[in-house]
Amino acid sequence: MTRFDQIRHRAAETGLAVRGAFHPARGEFDAPVSWPVTVVLLGFTGGLQWERFAHAQEARDGLPHPLDRWSRRVIGSLAREFDALDIYPSGTPGAPLPFQRMALRCEPVHPSPIGLLIHPKWGLWHAYRGALLLPLAIDLPTPAPGAPPCESCKRQPCLSSCPVGAFRPGRFDLDACTGHVLSDAGRECREQGCLARRACPIGAEFRYVEDQARFHMRAFLQR
Repeated sequence: MTRFDQIRHRAAETGLAVRGAFHPARGEFDAPVSWPVTVVLLGFTGGLQWERFAHAQEARDGLPHPLDRWSRRVIGSLAREFDALDIYPSGTPGAPLPFQRMALRCEPVHPSPIGLLIHPKWGLWHAYRGALLLPLAIDLPTPAPGAPPCESCKRQPCLSSCPVGAFRPGRFDLDACTGHVLSDAGRECREQGCLARRACPIGAEFRYVEDQARFHMRAFLQR
């Protein structure tokens, strides 16, 4: 078993998916170490990993930021196991690494009209929870190719489905979005997730389950 396969196997056991990996060029990112030779991204794909978090102590203790705390505990443990440094989208002191740029280096994701990265299999239903920075070059599989699915989507229902037109070329109207979601008319977005996101036909079978959608909408409203 290769080192990459070992990481992928252990990540799956802890409730995470390896989203991809790459060897950055020297100076490509402002990393907290002189040169992380291998970057391995970790995260969620659809609702496949949700139950592991939902049954964790962090999800039930009533303290703030349960998913971030769970991610740091689980990914931190993996980092110690594989002699790596762990970093997170939610903030790592001294490590302002751009996770979306890193994702573009790892797997066939592309920007969507509503700003989220879209995957040809998972659609808009995926997330990055953290990454491992390994100080050595490990063998990596070749990323699977994937054409941008939005280029062939003529209707773009993600844009037309937002009840308040919050998504416009080059901008997102946060006030219009949150105002609607918090209103009586926004109950469906509140309970089942963003209507614009759910309108995308790519990866529709991997839409977040209702508890997961509600959790993320609450987190979005609390920002």
